[in-house]
Amino acid sequence: MTPIEKAKQQVEQAKARYQALLARQNAEERKLDTRRKVILGGLLIDAAGKDERFGRVIDELMKRITRDHDHKAFEGWQKPEPDQS
Repeated sequence: MTPIEKAKQQVEQAKARYQALLARQNAEERKLDTRRKVILGGLLIDAAGKDERFGRVIDELMKRITRDHDHKAFEGWQKPEPDQS
């Protein structure tokens, strides 16, 4: 293998390592974003069971769902209602 071929191979390997690192970083960012969404969703649902204002927020957000696939996730689900006691 000539020095040029060897250098070219090293460049390609470095590019592959770089792409793998980018992919790993992007996956971690998506995972963290999903975790945040789940936590906030849980907090919102819990808050709706304690305060009707949050229930109204859920109602408004539900109106924004446009995809049938997303609507199906909520079939049969009812938001919690705050205790009136």
